[in-house]
Amino acid sequence: MLTVVPVLPDYPYTLHTLDNGLRVVISEDHLAPVAAVNVWYDVGSRHETPGRTGFAHLFEHLMFQGSTHVGRNDHFGLISAAGGTLNGTTWCDRTNYYETVPAHHLETALWLEADRMGGLLDALDQQNLDNQREVVKNEKRQTRDNQPYGSWLDLVHRLAWPEGHPYQHSTIGSMADLDAASLEDARGFYSTWYGPDNAVLSIVGDVEAEATIAAVRRYFGGIPAKGNYPPSPPSDLPAHIGEEIRRTVPDRVPVPRVFVAYRCPPFGTPEFDALELASIVLGGGRGCRLYKSLVLDRGLLQAPDGDVTSTWPFVAGATVFIADLPAREGADVGELEAAYHEIAEGLADGVTEAEMERARAVHTSIWLHHLATVDGRADMFSQFTTLFDDPGLVNTLLPRQLAVTAADVAAAARDYLRPDNRVVLVFQPSDDAEAAA
Repeated sequence: MLTVVPVLPDYPYTLHTLDNGLRVVISEDHLAPVAAVNVWYDVGSRHETPGRTGFAHLFEHLMFQGSTHVGRNDHFGLISAAGGTLNGTTWCDRTNYYETVPAHHLETALWLEADRMGGLLDALDQQNLDNQREVVKNEKRQTRDNQPYGSWLDLVHRLAWPEGHPYQHSTIGSMADLDAASLEDARGFYSTWYGPDNAVLSIVGDVEAEATIAAVRRYFGGIPAKGNYPPSPPSDLPAHIGEEIRRTVPDRVPVPRVFVAYRCPPFGTPEFDALELASIVLGGGRGCRLYKSLVLDRGLLQAPDGDVTSTWPFVAGATVFIADLPAREGADVGELEAAYHEIAEGLADGVTEAEMERARAVHTSIWLHHLATVDGRADMFSQFTTLFDDPGLVNTLLPRQLAVTAADVAAAARDYLRPDNRVVLVFQPSDDAEAAA
């Protein structure tokens, strides 16, 4: 079989470090007159301490509530008025904030990001804290408490990692911890983690690198470094869970649904690369093994909107490989689960070269689709610089992953997709409100 190797783009970039420690990645792209600004802070839910969970996510909200020279609603207002878009996200390993604006409004976005990096405490008062605490609690009600199957994510975190591990709680955190948080606690979290020497700023788009780094120095250079950041919490743990952990969850849900989580090596390792390709062979799209067998042939699995299996790109000690299996109405959930395990464990017996070619093509398409936009590229530059201190992975990681072989995939499946290394959650329909709670 003739293997067609895609011609992959190579994105130019420059990396600068300001005197205050801020790392800045600039990548010129003059195709369209837009610019993306993306800031990653090296703090997420895994950096939180017991009794103070949920703070990283809370600060994602507080960072839009004004700073020294920016009013409470002005960050959204100024970017919207410029014709731009913006948002922020929180996950276990990081918090990020981003804007995409017409290129001639680049300095507006830089000024806004610099003002809250150096001056959020001037606007952080009790009213802001109380308001955003309620917003987060309402978000939890909408996405977890009142959502069918909404507890699955917290359960995976709780069961796939041992007590005391920094991934043992999800980013939403504890509402009791947030209720107990004082204004002093909130100010202390910002003062501990939000500084230029704990951040990466990436700028991609219709910019000139020399003029852009001069503007960055003008807006960010005066923000003092903080230093003395707390060390990352211990994250070492065994490579495998050592048993099957099973929970049956009665819930107000329309059909049974099974979630399976396997512990596996973290993002950035060769084993993770192999499991990413294994995920596509097993459960990625309509050409995967699970779709062919469980949807088309046996009618046990609902036709998914997206992928059935996925890997989480966590970096501290271990991550998880996830399978999401909603039963087709009327199907026996026990039969569905047993069929899934048989197919998943069958990867260890070998993967065909045709399956590998498809997996490489799907993975390449997803990767290039994300990199096709300036905001997606800025986010990836920030990601790789924050997690690995290597923005060049934007250009080199995909070729490395495409070199994964069928033997690598089979070996990774054999090592990690096994019965003594999984958490199984079985959601069962229940009208019992007390049981569902």
